[in-house]
Amino acid sequence: MSAALAQHALRDPRVAALSWSALGTTIALRVADETRAPAARAAVEAELAAIDSACSRFRADSGLSHLNASAGRPVRVSPLLLEAIVLALRAASLTDGAVDPTVGRALELIGYDRDFAELEPASGVPVAPPAQPGRVLARARSGWRTVRVQSAAGIVTLPAGISLDLGATAKAWAADRAATAATAAAGCGTLVAVGGDVACAGPASASGWPVRVSDDHRDEAGGELVTIRDGGLATSSTSTRRWRHEGSTMHHIIDPSTGMPAEGRWRTVSVAAGDCTDANIACTAAIVLGSGAVAWLTATGLPARLVRDDGYTLRLSGWPDA
Repeated sequence: MSAALAQHALRDPRVAALSWSALGTTIALRVADETRAPAARAAVEAELAAIDSACSRFRADSGLSHLNASAGRPVRVSPLLLEAIVLALRAASLTDGAVDPTVGRALELIGYDRDFAELEPASGVPVAPPAQPGRVLARARSGWRTVRVQSAAGIVTLPAGISLDLGATAKAWAADRAATAATAAAGCGTLVAVGGDVACAGPASASGWPVRVSDDHRDEAGGELVTIRDGGLATSSTSTRRWRHEGSTMHHIIDPSTGMPAEGRWRTVSVAAGDCTDANIACTAAIVLGSGAVAWLTATGLPARLVRDDGYTLRLSGWPDA
């Protein structure tokens, strides 16, 4: 099921609009009843803090860091981390491995081994070429199917040398959970955006939720505006989260078949779905699939907007015209 999308409408003046920083990105919260905003924000902050504690690759005290450091032996994980891992493996299954959580080591090798704010900014140098064939083969053999999950016991086993990164699913999942928590706390409709991942819960405001879709969620003028009334909307882009490493520009969307930044034909893909998690799985897969993205997205029936490097924009399955 996809989210209800329409052309942009004016924002209801009774809606509260808040923003702050967390999880290495910008958090935006919209609350249909401005008097309920404090309760909604408290619920969002609590949800995001719990997910960061469970799923961060950059916190030494996180559940994920402990699991990655224990690769090669079984580890009992928290229910929250277990759910996040099961979700990430579902994403891999749905996309036939295009979205693979076992790219943690690949990200470390291209320099993404600490919080993004600490990386050297990119300076227009071309994206690095794919890895050498032997290196590709070694990584391809160590994919998502090698992760063992014993759900009833809460135990996860990673093969030695494997490191998980949940960035392709956890932030969108955080947006879904935070929106649900905010609506429960506030008793009214809410929208939560975690960077480019947007989720809403409860009744929308009278005019719906306006969302700007662009290469960079921080851009307040570019792209286009749409209105979402339910579900979620996610955007993945190779134009943002770029850094310089060993003389080349890197970005955060990894092609699991090469272990290097994806080099597909689309620089930005946005998708609407029944929840933000599924929307983000689809748009990330489309970036990796490149020339195969249009057929794959069309088969899903999800509204999508794809932007090529030269700016050409393609809209699929009912995505509204600009």
